[in-house]
Amino acid sequence: MKPRTKFIAGAILVAGTVGFLMTSGIKETGVYFLTPSELASKIETDPTFYDVGVKMGARVVTGTIERDVASQTITFEVTDGQQTYPVVYRGLAPDTFTDDVDVVVEGRLMADGTFHATSLLAKCGSRYESVPSA
Repeated sequence: MKPRTKFIAGAILVAGTVGFLMTSGIKETGVYFLTPSELASKIETDPTFYDVGVKMGARVVTGTIERDVASQTITFEVTDGQQTYPVVYRGLAPDTFTDDVDVVVEGRLMADGTFHATSLLAKCGSRYESVPSA
């Protein structure tokens, strides 16, 4: 075999191995989140889906955020326009967490219909505007 043929065969083998490892790594770490409607549909088809770890992406309903500073508990509602779920989160919320912001909560939906979140991510504004000068 010529040295050039060996080099090309080796390069193809290395590129294939790297591609396989990248693909399998992305499949293992990539997590899709459900909308409230998708979660409700999943519960309808499989009632044992309660108390299963899941990520849910939705928008915070305006006026529903309640903070208990003593216990660091935040309760609020999220919606996708069709389905709404109450959420309970213990911990510090991101600075960008406000009314009508997109959030991703990770946790478990309980049988009483309340989503108990263990992590809370708030979408950062895609554009920052300067404060108008007075």
